[in-house]
Formats: sequence, structure tokens, C-alpha cells
Amino acid sequence: MARSLHIVSGRHAELVAATIEQQKAAGDDVTVALLSGAAAPDVPAGVTVHRVPADWSYERLLEAVFVADHVATW
Repeated sequence: MARSLHIVSGRHAELVAATIEQQKAAGDDVTVALLSGAAAPDVPAGVTVHRVPADWSYERLLEAVFVADHVATW
């Protein structure tokens, strides 16, 4: 199982959601980090969503980048 991190700035919501759905279907552990002002994409159950910097600090986001197997920025 791969660990995927999606860093979302607010663009491409449909593509983000489709990509996440495929990763979840493949059994991946998916986390979404929403940057300030970004709207949350429609994600399936089991996907963890964090707002930066409200829920996660930028330092915590950086740690998540290095732990993830795949990182996508949108």
C-alpha cells in the first residue's frame, strides 16, 4: 500500500477527486492537505483531509511530504 499526499491549492477539483478515488480503489493510504483558501475536493471515505495552517503547520506538511511515497500538487 502506497502513501499518497495531495497538496491542494484550489484548482482542478474534479481531477483531484478522480485521482484520489483511483488511489483509494487500489488500496492506497491517501491524505489531502488543503492550503489556505482552498476548497476541499469531494473525496471518498477514509481519506484524511488537513487544512494548512489551521490543522497542520507548514512544518508538519513538510514532514508529510518526506513520508509519502507519492506527492501531487494541484
